[in-house]
Amino acid sequence: MNQRAGASHVNHLLAAKGLRAFGDGFVSLLLPLYLLELGFTPLQVGFIATTTLFGSGLLTLLVGLHAYRFHYRSLLLAATLLMAGTGLGFAAFTGFWPLMLVALVGTLNPSSGDVSVFLPLEHAVLSRVVADKQRTAVFARYSLIGTLVAAFGSLAAGLPAWLGAQGVAPLAAMQGMFLLYALLAGLSALVYRGLPKALVSETHKPTAPLGKSKNTVYTLAALFSLDSFGGGFVVQSMVALWLYQRFGLSLATAGVVFFWIGLLTAFSYLVAVRIAGRFGLVNTMVFTHIPSSLCLIAIPFVPDLAWAIVLLFVRGALSQMDVPTRSSFVMAVVSPDERPAAASITSVPRSLASAASPLLAGYLLGISTFGWPLIAAGGLKIAYDLLLYVRFRNVRPPEEAD
Repeated sequence: MNQRAGASHVNHLLAAKGLRAFGDGFVSLLLPLYLLELGFTPLQVGFIATTTLFGSGLLTLLVGLHAYRFHYRSLLLAATLLMAGTGLGFAAFTGFWPLMLVALVGTLNPSSGDVSVFLPLEHAVLSRVVADKQRTAVFARYSLIGTLVAAFGSLAAGLPAWLGAQGVAPLAAMQGMFLLYALLAGLSALVYRGLPKALVSETHKPTAPLGKSKNTVYTLAALFSLDSFGGGFVVQSMVALWLYQRFGLSLATAGVVFFWIGLLTAFSYLVAVRIAGRFGLVNTMVFTHIPSSLCLIAIPFVPDLAWAIVLLFVRGALSQMDVPTRSSFVMAVVSPDERPAAASITSVPRSLASAASPLLAGYLLGISTFGWPLIAAGGLKIAYDLLLYVRFRNVRPPEEAD
Protein backbone atom coordinates (compact mmCIF):
# COMPACT_ATOMS: atom_id res chain seq x y z
CA MET A 1 0.00 0.00 0.00
CA ASN A 2 1.47 3.39 -0.96
CA GLN A 3 1.88 6.19 1.56
CA ARG A 4 -0.86 8.39 0.08
CA ALA A 5 -3.46 5.60 0.21
CA GLY A 6 -2.46 4.75 3.78
CA ALA A 7 -2.84 8.39 4.85
CA SER A 8 -6.28 8.51 3.23
CA HIS A 9 -7.41 5.41 5.14
CA VAL A 10 -6.12 6.91 8.40
CA ASN A 11 -8.01 10.16 7.76
CA HIS A 12 -11.27 8.28 7.11
CA LEU A 13 -10.89 6.36 10.37
CA LEU A 14 -10.07 9.52 12.32
CA ALA A 15 -13.15 11.27 10.92
CA ALA A 16 -15.43 8.37 11.85
CA LYS A 17 -13.81 8.16 15.28
CA GLY A 18 -14.56 11.85 15.84
CA LEU A 19 -18.23 11.50 14.90
CA ARG A 20 -18.72 8.55 17.24
CA ALA A 21 -16.76 10.23 20.03
CA PHE A 22 -19.00 13.30 19.92
CA GLY A 23 -21.99 11.04 20.52
CA ASP A 24 -20.22 9.15 23.30
CA GLY A 25 -19.34 12.45 24.95
CA PHE A 26 -22.91 13.55 25.52
CA VAL A 27 -24.64 10.19 26.04
CA SER A 28 -22.22 9.17 28.81
CA LEU A 29 -23.39 12.21 30.82
CA LEU A 30 -27.04 12.14 29.74
CA LEU A 31 -27.56 8.44 30.36
CA PRO A 32 -27.77 8.48 34.19
CA LEU A 33 -29.87 11.65 34.38
CA TYR A 34 -32.15 10.44 31.58
CA LEU A 35 -32.75 7.20 33.45
CA LEU A 36 -33.36 9.08 36.71
CA GLU A 37 -35.82 11.30 34.81
CA LEU A 38 -37.64 8.13 33.79
CA GLY A 39 -37.95 7.24 37.50
CA PHE A 40 -35.20 4.62 37.78
CA THR A 41 -33.13 4.15 40.95
CA PRO A 42 -29.30 4.46 41.07
CA LEU A 43 -29.14 0.65 41.23
CA GLN A 44 -31.21 0.37 38.04
CA VAL A 45 -28.93 2.95 36.39
CA GLY A 46 -26.00 0.74 37.34
CA PHE A 47 -27.78 -2.30 35.88
CA ILE A 48 -28.23 -0.61 32.52
CA ALA A 49 -24.66 0.74 32.45
CA THR A 50 -23.41 -2.75 33.27
CA THR A 51 -25.55 -4.26 30.53
CA THR A 52 -24.17 -1.88 27.89
CA LEU A 53 -20.61 -2.89 28.77
CA PHE A 54 -21.43 -6.60 28.95
CA GLY A 55 -23.19 -6.57 25.58
CA SER A 56 -20.38 -4.60 23.94
CA GLY A 57 -17.84 -7.05 25.29
CA LEU A 58 -19.61 -10.11 23.90
CA LEU A 59 -20.10 -8.50 20.49
CA THR A 60 -16.52 -7.26 20.33
CA LEU A 61 -15.17 -10.71 21.16
CA LEU A 62 -17.40 -12.35 18.54
CA VAL A 63 -16.37 -9.90 15.83
CA GLY A 64 -12.68 -10.07 16.71
CA LEU A 65 -12.54 -13.85 16.54
CA HIS A 66 -14.24 -13.92 13.13
CA ALA A 67 -13.08 -10.62 11.59
CA TYR A 68 -10.41 -12.36 9.52
CA ARG A 69 -13.21 -14.01 7.49
CA PHE A 70 -14.69 -10.67 6.34
CA HIS A 71 -13.69 -7.30 4.92
CA TYR A 72 -13.22 -4.63 7.56
CA ARG A 73 -15.37 -2.08 5.74
CA SER A 74 -18.36 -4.43 5.75
CA LEU A 75 -18.04 -5.01 9.49
CA LEU A 76 -17.69 -1.28 10.22
CA LEU A 77 -20.79 -0.47 8.16
CA ALA A 78 -22.75 -3.17 9.98
CA ALA A 79 -21.66 -1.66 13.30
CA THR A 80 -23.02 1.76 12.29
CA LEU A 81 -26.43 0.18 11.69
CA LEU A 82 -26.32 -1.18 15.22
CA MET A 83 -25.32 2.24 16.55
CA ALA A 84 -28.25 3.89 14.78
CA GLY A 85 -30.65 1.32 16.20
CA THR A 86 -29.28 1.98 19.68
CA GLY A 87 -30.01 5.69 19.50
CA LEU A 88 -33.50 5.12 18.12
CA GLY A 89 -34.23 2.50 20.78
CA PHE A 90 -33.25 4.73 23.70
CA ALA A 91 -35.30 7.58 22.24
CA ALA A 92 -38.40 5.40 21.74
CA PHE A 93 -38.52 3.18 24.84
CA THR A 94 -39.04 4.28 28.44
CA GLY A 95 -39.53 0.94 30.21
CA PHE A 96 -36.72 -0.71 32.16
CA TRP A 97 -36.67 -4.06 30.36
CA PRO A 98 -36.89 -2.70 26.80
CA LEU A 99 -33.99 -0.35 27.60
CA MET A 100 -32.05 -3.25 29.10
CA LEU A 101 -32.48 -5.15 25.83
CA VAL A 102 -31.31 -2.21 23.73
CA ALA A 103 -28.36 -1.73 26.09
CA LEU A 104 -27.39 -5.40 25.71
CA VAL A 105 -27.34 -5.51 21.91
CA GLY A 106 -26.43 -1.87 21.22
CA THR A 107 -23.37 0.36 21.18
CA LEU A 108 -24.22 2.87 23.92
CA ASN A 109 -21.11 3.86 25.86
CA PRO A 110 -21.40 4.91 29.53
CA SER A 111 -17.66 5.55 29.68
CA SER A 112 -15.55 8.48 28.51
CA GLY A 113 -13.55 6.13 26.30
CA ASP A 114 -14.37 3.91 23.36
CA VAL A 115 -15.50 0.48 24.52
CA SER A 116 -17.48 -0.51 21.45
CA VAL A 117 -17.15 -3.03 18.63
CA PHE A 118 -15.63 -0.31 16.42
CA LEU A 119 -12.39 -0.20 18.41
CA PRO A 120 -10.69 -3.50 17.49
CA LEU A 121 -11.73 -3.16 13.85
CA GLU A 122 -10.25 0.32 13.56
CA HIS A 123 -7.11 -0.68 15.47
CA ALA A 124 -6.51 -3.57 13.09
CA VAL A 125 -6.89 -1.33 10.03
CA LEU A 126 -4.63 1.39 11.45
CA SER A 127 -1.90 -1.11 12.28
CA ARG A 128 -2.01 -2.44 8.70
CA VAL A 129 -1.76 0.90 6.90
CA VAL A 130 1.10 2.56 8.84
CA ALA A 131 4.74 1.62 9.38
CA ASP A 132 5.94 0.35 12.77
CA LYS A 133 7.84 3.57 13.45
CA GLN A 134 4.65 5.59 12.97
CA ARG A 135 2.29 3.28 14.83
CA THR A 136 2.41 4.84 18.31
CA ALA A 137 2.08 8.36 16.89
CA VAL A 138 -0.92 7.34 14.75
CA PHE A 139 -2.61 5.67 17.72
CA ALA A 140 -1.97 8.85 19.70
CA ARG A 141 -3.70 10.91 16.96
CA TYR A 142 -6.56 8.43 16.98
CA SER A 143 -6.95 8.73 20.76
CA LEU A 144 -6.45 12.51 20.62
CA ILE A 145 -9.26 12.99 18.09
CA GLY A 146 -11.59 10.72 20.04
CA THR A 147 -11.01 12.35 23.41
CA LEU A 148 -10.93 15.92 22.10
CA VAL A 149 -14.20 15.59 20.21
CA ALA A 150 -15.76 13.68 23.13
CA ALA A 151 -14.91 16.70 25.30
CA PHE A 152 -17.01 18.90 23.01
CA GLY A 153 -19.67 16.21 23.16
CA SER A 154 -19.68 16.65 26.93
CA LEU A 155 -20.51 20.31 26.43
CA ALA A 156 -23.41 19.27 24.20
CA ALA A 157 -24.88 17.46 27.21
CA GLY A 158 -26.03 20.90 28.33
CA LEU A 159 -28.32 21.27 25.30
CA PRO A 160 -31.36 19.72 27.04
CA ALA A 161 -31.12 22.39 29.75
CA TRP A 162 -31.03 25.12 27.08
CA LEU A 163 -33.96 23.52 25.26
CA GLY A 164 -35.82 23.36 28.58
CA ALA A 165 -35.40 27.11 28.92
CA GLN A 166 -37.05 27.41 25.50
CA GLY A 167 -40.06 25.46 26.72
CA VAL A 168 -39.14 21.93 25.62
CA ALA A 169 -39.97 19.22 28.17
CA PRO A 170 -36.80 17.78 29.81
CA LEU A 171 -37.62 14.20 28.80
CA ALA A 172 -38.29 15.15 25.17
CA ALA A 173 -35.06 17.16 25.02
CA MET A 174 -33.01 14.19 26.24
CA GLN A 175 -34.72 11.84 23.81
CA GLY A 176 -33.80 14.27 21.04
CA MET A 177 -30.13 13.81 21.97
CA PHE A 178 -30.45 10.05 21.44
CA LEU A 179 -31.88 10.78 17.98
CA LEU A 180 -28.78 12.90 17.34
CA TYR A 181 -26.69 9.88 18.38
CA ALA A 182 -28.47 7.82 15.69
CA LEU A 183 -27.81 10.56 13.11
CA LEU A 184 -24.09 10.46 13.95
CA ALA A 185 -24.15 6.75 13.18
CA GLY A 186 -25.46 7.50 9.71
CA LEU A 187 -22.74 10.08 9.11
CA SER A 188 -20.12 7.59 10.28
CA ALA A 189 -21.43 5.08 7.75
CA LEU A 190 -20.92 7.62 4.96
CA VAL A 191 -17.30 8.08 6.07
CA TYR A 192 -16.63 4.33 6.23
CA ARG A 193 -17.96 3.97 2.69
CA GLY A 194 -14.90 5.98 1.61
CA LEU A 195 -12.68 3.05 2.59
CA PRO A 196 -11.88 0.46 -0.10
CA LYS A 197 -13.98 -2.68 0.05
CA ALA A 198 -10.84 -4.68 0.80
CA LEU A 199 -7.38 -3.59 1.89
CA VAL A 200 -4.42 -4.99 -0.04
CA SER A 201 -3.35 -6.75 3.15
CA GLU A 202 -6.69 -8.56 3.30
CA THR A 203 -6.02 -10.59 0.16
CA HIS A 204 -4.27 -13.23 2.29
CA LYS A 205 -6.69 -14.80 4.74
CA PRO A 206 -5.26 -16.57 7.82
CA THR A 207 -6.82 -19.84 8.85
CA ALA A 208 -7.06 -19.00 12.57
CA PRO A 209 -7.45 -15.76 14.56
CA LEU A 210 -4.39 -16.35 16.78
CA GLY A 211 -1.19 -18.31 16.35
CA LYS A 212 2.17 -18.12 18.09
CA SER A 213 1.21 -15.03 20.11
CA LYS A 214 -1.71 -16.70 21.83
CA ASN A 215 -0.15 -16.88 25.31
CA THR A 216 1.02 -13.26 25.18
CA VAL A 217 -2.40 -12.03 24.05
CA TYR A 218 -4.23 -14.00 26.73
CA THR A 219 -1.87 -12.71 29.44
CA LEU A 220 -2.41 -9.12 28.30
CA ALA A 221 -6.16 -9.71 28.17
CA ALA A 222 -6.13 -10.97 31.77
CA LEU A 223 -4.18 -7.93 32.96
CA PHE A 224 -6.37 -5.52 31.02
CA SER A 225 -9.37 -7.26 32.61
CA LEU A 226 -8.15 -6.21 36.04
CA ASP A 227 -7.62 -2.63 34.88
CA SER A 228 -11.03 -2.54 33.21
CA PHE A 229 -12.80 -3.96 36.23
CA GLY A 230 -11.33 -1.12 38.26
CA GLY A 231 -12.18 1.41 35.55
CA GLY A 232 -15.80 0.28 35.51
CA PHE A 233 -16.27 1.79 38.99
CA VAL A 234 -15.48 5.23 37.58
CA VAL A 235 -17.05 5.28 34.11
CA GLN A 236 -18.03 8.85 33.33
CA SER A 237 -21.73 8.20 33.92
CA MET A 238 -21.12 6.96 37.47
CA VAL A 239 -18.64 9.74 38.34
CA ALA A 240 -21.20 12.29 37.12
CA LEU A 241 -23.82 10.60 39.29
CA TRP A 242 -21.51 10.73 42.35
CA LEU A 243 -20.73 14.42 41.80
CA TYR A 244 -24.47 15.07 41.53
CA GLN A 245 -25.23 13.18 44.75
CA ARG A 246 -22.26 14.42 46.81
CA PHE A 247 -21.99 18.04 45.68
CA GLY A 248 -25.22 18.72 43.75
CA LEU A 249 -23.33 19.28 40.50
CA SER A 250 -25.74 20.20 37.67
CA LEU A 251 -25.71 18.53 34.27
CA ALA A 252 -24.58 21.72 32.52
CA THR A 253 -21.70 22.23 34.99
CA ALA A 254 -20.75 18.56 34.76
CA GLY A 255 -20.53 18.98 30.98
CA VAL A 256 -18.06 21.85 31.40
CA VAL A 257 -15.98 19.91 33.94
CA PHE A 258 -15.75 16.84 31.73
CA PHE A 259 -15.01 19.03 28.73
CA TRP A 260 -11.83 20.32 30.40
CA ILE A 261 -10.94 16.87 31.64
CA GLY A 262 -11.32 15.68 28.06
CA LEU A 263 -8.99 18.42 26.78
CA LEU A 264 -6.32 17.51 29.32
CA THR A 265 -6.66 13.85 28.44
CA ALA A 266 -6.54 14.51 24.70
CA PHE A 267 -3.30 16.46 24.76
CA SER A 268 -1.72 13.96 27.15
CA TYR A 269 -1.66 11.49 24.24
CA LEU A 270 0.84 13.66 22.40
CA VAL A 271 3.01 13.83 25.51
CA ALA A 272 2.75 10.05 25.84
CA VAL A 273 4.34 9.60 22.40
CA ARG A 274 7.36 11.67 23.45
CA ILE A 275 7.71 9.81 26.75
CA ALA A 276 7.35 6.42 25.07
CA GLY A 277 10.00 7.31 22.51
CA ARG A 278 12.45 7.92 25.33
CA PHE A 279 11.48 5.49 28.08
CA GLY A 280 9.57 2.74 26.24
CA LEU A 281 5.92 1.75 25.94
CA VAL A 282 5.61 -0.31 29.12
CA ASN A 283 7.32 2.26 31.33
CA THR A 284 5.05 4.98 29.95
CA MET A 285 1.96 2.85 30.58
CA VAL A 286 2.84 2.10 34.19
CA PHE A 287 4.53 5.19 35.58
CA THR A 288 1.93 7.65 34.31
CA HIS A 289 -0.96 5.46 35.42
CA ILE A 290 -0.09 4.96 39.09
CA PRO A 291 -0.21 8.69 40.06
CA SER A 292 -3.62 9.02 38.39
CA SER A 293 -4.93 6.13 40.47
CA LEU A 294 -3.66 7.77 43.65
CA CYS A 295 -5.73 10.84 42.71
CA LEU A 296 -8.84 8.65 42.50
CA ILE A 297 -8.23 7.29 45.97
CA ALA A 298 -7.79 10.80 47.35
CA ILE A 299 -10.95 12.34 45.84
CA PRO A 300 -13.50 10.98 48.40
CA PHE A 301 -11.49 12.58 51.22
CA VAL A 302 -11.52 16.15 49.87
CA PRO A 303 -13.71 18.69 51.71
CA ASP A 304 -15.42 20.39 48.76
CA LEU A 305 -16.19 20.29 45.05
CA ALA A 306 -13.26 22.50 44.04
CA TRP A 307 -10.68 20.02 45.34
CA ALA A 308 -12.54 17.11 43.75
CA ILE A 309 -12.42 18.87 40.38
CA VAL A 310 -8.70 19.66 40.76
CA LEU A 311 -7.91 16.00 41.41
CA LEU A 312 -10.12 14.94 38.49
CA PHE A 313 -8.16 17.36 36.28
CA VAL A 314 -4.83 15.90 37.43
CA ARG A 315 -6.12 12.41 36.83
CA GLY A 316 -7.40 13.46 33.39
CA ALA A 317 -3.91 14.65 32.45
CA LEU A 318 -2.32 11.33 33.45
CA SER A 319 -4.78 8.46 33.39
CA GLN A 320 -5.05 7.89 29.64
CA MET A 321 -1.42 8.14 28.55
CA ASP A 322 -1.45 4.36 28.51
CA VAL A 323 -4.19 4.27 25.83
CA PRO A 324 -2.13 4.89 22.65
CA THR A 325 0.92 3.17 24.14
CA ARG A 326 -1.11 0.11 25.13
CA SER A 327 -2.72 -0.13 21.71
CA SER A 328 0.66 0.22 20.01
CA PHE A 329 2.24 -2.35 22.33
CA VAL A 330 -0.43 -4.96 21.56
CA MET A 331 -0.05 -4.45 17.81
CA ALA A 332 3.76 -4.63 18.13
CA VAL A 333 3.98 -7.98 19.94
CA VAL A 334 1.77 -9.96 17.52
CA SER A 335 2.06 -10.75 13.82
CA PRO A 336 0.03 -8.71 11.28
CA ASP A 337 -2.41 -11.59 10.66
CA GLU A 338 -3.11 -11.85 14.40
CA ARG A 339 -3.87 -8.17 14.92
CA PRO A 340 -7.68 -8.21 14.50
CA ALA A 341 -8.08 -11.01 17.04
CA ALA A 342 -5.44 -9.51 19.36
CA ALA A 343 -7.11 -6.10 19.24
CA SER A 344 -10.48 -7.66 20.01
CA ILE A 345 -9.39 -10.07 22.73
CA THR A 346 -7.42 -7.37 24.54
CA SER A 347 -10.19 -4.79 24.04
CA VAL A 348 -13.01 -7.00 25.27
CA PRO A 349 -11.92 -6.56 28.92
CA ARG A 350 -12.68 -2.86 28.55
CA SER A 351 -16.30 -3.90 28.17
CA LEU A 352 -16.74 -7.37 29.57
CA ALA A 353 -14.57 -7.29 32.69
CA SER A 354 -15.83 -3.82 33.60
CA ALA A 355 -19.45 -4.84 33.13
CA ALA A 356 -20.04 -5.71 36.79
CA SER A 357 -18.37 -2.59 38.15
CA PRO A 358 -21.02 0.06 37.34
CA LEU A 359 -23.60 -2.18 38.99
CA LEU A 360 -21.45 -2.39 42.11
CA ALA A 361 -20.78 1.35 41.91
CA GLY A 362 -24.51 2.03 41.66
CA TYR A 363 -25.11 -0.15 44.72
CA LEU A 364 -22.39 1.63 46.71
CA LEU A 365 -23.68 5.06 45.69
CA GLY A 366 -27.17 3.98 46.70
CA ILE A 367 -26.08 3.33 50.29
CA SER A 368 -23.41 6.02 50.71
CA THR A 369 -22.19 9.21 49.01
CA PHE A 370 -18.67 8.83 50.42
CA GLY A 371 -17.07 7.69 47.16
CA TRP A 372 -16.17 4.06 47.75
CA PRO A 373 -16.25 3.33 43.98
CA LEU A 374 -13.36 5.74 43.44
CA ILE A 375 -11.25 4.07 46.13
CA ALA A 376 -11.96 0.62 44.71
CA ALA A 377 -11.04 1.79 41.22
CA GLY A 378 -7.74 3.33 42.32
CA GLY A 379 -6.63 0.25 44.26
CA LEU A 380 -7.44 -2.20 41.46
CA LYS A 381 -5.69 -0.05 38.86
CA ILE A 382 -2.50 0.17 40.91
CA ALA A 383 -2.47 -3.62 41.25
CA TYR A 384 -2.79 -3.90 37.46
CA ASP A 385 0.11 -1.51 36.86
CA LEU A 386 2.45 -3.44 39.15
CA LEU A 387 1.57 -6.80 37.60
CA LEU A 388 1.98 -5.44 34.06
CA TYR A 389 5.40 -4.03 34.88
CA VAL A 390 6.64 -7.27 36.45
CA ARG A 391 5.48 -9.39 33.49
CA PHE A 392 6.39 -7.18 30.50
CA ARG A 393 9.13 -4.80 31.60
CA ASN A 394 11.71 -6.73 29.53
CA VAL A 395 9.54 -7.10 26.40
CA ARG A 396 10.76 -4.65 23.75
CA PRO A 397 8.81 -4.03 20.51
CA PRO A 398 10.86 -3.95 17.29
CA GLU A 399 10.98 -0.17 17.11
CA GLU A 400 12.41 0.04 20.65
CA ALA A 401 15.09 -2.54 19.86
CA ASP A 402 16.57 -0.42 17.06
